[in-house]
Amino acid sequence: MAGTTASTELPVPADRVWQLIGGFDSLPDWLPYIPTSELSEGGRVRTLVNEEGGVIVERLEAFDNAARSYSCSIVRAPFPVTGYLSTITVGEGSAPDRARVEWSGTFTPDGIGEDEAAALFHGIYADGLGALTQSLAGGPPRGPGE
Repeated sequence: MAGTTASTELPVPADRVWQLIGGFDSLPDWLPYIPTSELSEGGRVRTLVNEEGGVIVERLEAFDNAARSYSCSIVRAPFPVTGYLSTITVGEGSAPDRARVEWSGTFTPDGIGEDEAAALFHGIYADGLGALTQSLAGGPPRGPGE
């Protein structure tokens, strides 16, 4: 099993960040890479479509509003891994008006090495947190490498 974590601290209160990203169907609100999300099974499954038209289906595994955290698994996706479980958590930052966001995942590589799989998801998480920073700042999202 492999894993990776990306985190960032934002100059925004944790409750405000959670208000934006805490909904299981909220990825299109802050992550340009995922422009479409559709819920099914009573809100427990989301079908995401990325910018290239790729489909990712995820199941909500845990949700804790008080702890500002949720976890999901991949049901179907074009990623070379199995047993994927991701958690996104919004906590207090270094000051009351700051938030720390952590996005982590564990998975078993399938056809690629652990380092390559970890690098793939670390890039997704880091880019996602960069997009979140831009969304909260009110500016346009930055592309990779900007």
